[in-house]
Amino acid sequence: MSDIYESAANSLGLFSSPCLTKVELRLTCKGISDRDALSKPDPCIVLNMQSHGQWMEVDRTEVIRSCVNPTYSKVFTLDFYFEEVQRLRFELYDINSSHNGLKEAIFLGSVECTLGQVSTVGKAIITITAEELTGNDDYIELSFSARKLDDKDFFSKSDPFLEIHRLNDDATLQLVYRTETVMNNLNPVWKTFKVSLNSLCSGDHERKLQCTVWDWDSNGKHDYIGEFEATFKEMRGAIDGRQVQWPCINPKYKVKKKNYKNSGIVILNQCKIIKMHSFLDYIMGGCQIQFTVAIDFTASNGDPRNSCSLHYIHPYQPNEYLKALVAVGEICQDYDSDKMFPAFGFGARIPPDYKTVSDCFCVLSGIQGVVEAYQACLPKLQLYGPTNIAPIIQKVAKSASQEVHTKEAMQYFILLILTDGVITDMADTREAIVQASHLPMSIIIVGVGNADFSDMQMLDGDDGILRSPKGEPVLRDIVQFVPFRNFKHASPAALAKSVLAEVPNQVVDYYNSKGIKPKVPSQYQSSRPFGP
Repeated sequence: MSDIYESAANSLGLFSSPCLTKVELRLTCKGISDRDALSKPDPCIVLNMQSHGQWMEVDRTEVIRSCVNPTYSKVFTLDFYFEEVQRLRFELYDINSSHNGLKEAIFLGSVECTLGQVSTVGKAIITITAEELTGNDDYIELSFSARKLDDKDFFSKSDPFLEIHRLNDDATLQLVYRTETVMNNLNPVWKTFKVSLNSLCSGDHERKLQCTVWDWDSNGKHDYIGEFEATFKEMRGAIDGRQVQWPCINPKYKVKKKNYKNSGIVILNQCKIIKMHSFLDYIMGGCQIQFTVAIDFTASNGDPRNSCSLHYIHPYQPNEYLKALVAVGEICQDYDSDKMFPAFGFGARIPPDYKTVSDCFCVLSGIQGVVEAYQACLPKLQLYGPTNIAPIIQKVAKSASQEVHTKEAMQYFILLILTDGVITDMADTREAIVQASHLPMSIIIVGVGNADFSDMQMLDGDDGILRSPKGEPVLRDIVQFVPFRNFKHASPAALAKSVLAEVPNQVVDYYNSKGIKPKVPSQYQSSRPFGP
């Protein structure tokens, strides 16, 4: 084990609290009340987990339109710790049909429960099914299409979607995946999707899979087209580029109609096995975390000489900027062998003439050096404005773009932005984030002070998909926004855990999407000297 990994693992408590196993949660809900007489709810469940006294969103299901009894295909995967009380809260929302975020959603209720428990949310019942994973982390990428499906609509063609259910050992069926709906098409080509081998068949290649094709209806009463049985062993036949086909059968038609053959043909065009590597695989392989910090020096922070200023340097108590900087920086530095961090300030007039407002000026390098330079530079600056962060994002993105050409997992960039208010270059920032989502880069924004940060939530992809002013969506969710006031009375570890929680998955998602594998651990050597 390399020294850099051991140090990082100790910082995060990886050895003191080992994960015994992983658990998959699947959700169904029954009896959701109609919001009005003319329409049914569009339900979504949000999973929150309590950490250091704070509730943090872990993930959320898809939105199922016009449905009072949804069965979700989204699977939540959680680490299970025997020695910890892991509190979960499930929040049920009715999502606005024109907006998938929670901002316009109607909150229907919430419940706290443990794995496998059946609990109620108002008049609705949420059933939570837990399953221990077997240890195989491989994913399967599948591409389905169909031809000559039965037409179930009078004035148009069917709107087909495909559901895959797994036959469990107790003979029950478990939804594994539901495709999108292809409108008005009897020869649909569904989007390629990924599902874990555990979810698909629990690692049993001969486990039966029931696949059903439906004709979508806006009232939620979908019309049955037909079904077929398959196994992963059969699906593997499409690995070499060959097609695997199944007749889609409607049993009632088969009995009633003499010349009935099928209700269409479902085709598997591609089956690809994807080896999923972990965050620690990349760290052990020598991937370095390049940490950059940017500090807001705009006038809205207040005069640093005034004790009410967010930049006030108290002789015995660090301010919020320093607390956030140290909490996050001390963890990130364990993943960087030279521990040298670029640091920038923005929004201040700088010496010698104090006539120029700099969007991006260098402060110093090194985590302790950043702290010392921050304290030393405050008396020399004139806090001004505006709060523009796009130039900072673009500067780090320029460095990250050079890493793309190496086609190796050598450097991943994390930008920590500490700011006291809503940014003034929102359009440019959205554009910068969308472009950065194509790069090995994550952005953490910590809101300092008591300003209204509601507009900042849009930068965090948790509440819908962020888009550039031109409408281009982010390729990956790379932004995490956290108001510091939520952790004002919590430990530094709580803040660090919250803002860094999504980074490991963001690192893995980026490299896996590019097909970049980690180097084997033996290729990475720590540069630290031997000594007592």
